Amino acid sequence: MTAAARVHSEDMACNDFVDHRGSDGLWPWDRARDQGYTYSAIAENIFAGSSSAQSIFNGWMNSPGHRDNMLNPTYTEIGVGYQYWTDSTYKAYTTAVFAKPR
Repeated sequence: MTAAARVHSEDMACNDFVDHRGSDGLWPWDRARDQGYTYSAIAENIFAGSSSAQSIFNGWMNSPGHRDNMLNPTYTEIGVGYQYWTDSTYKAYTTAVFAKPR
């Protein structure tokens, strides 16, 4: 899952966008599968514009959907990816993938 999160953060940074759907059209579950991860449940949080772990955490906790992903007891594993790209709009891009393995 960390590899899937890293791939997505890098994609967002290098292609200057913020979305759960990658520039290649893939979704979080596609990226996890492509990295060899087999899951029974999966969710993703993304954040752009800060490299401060505390501000990213606070942003997610203050967003009901992101907070639900973080606190959902179904998810037992997490992978986190971060990419900084100077030439992009937001510079810093973070992805967290939450999942339950199959």
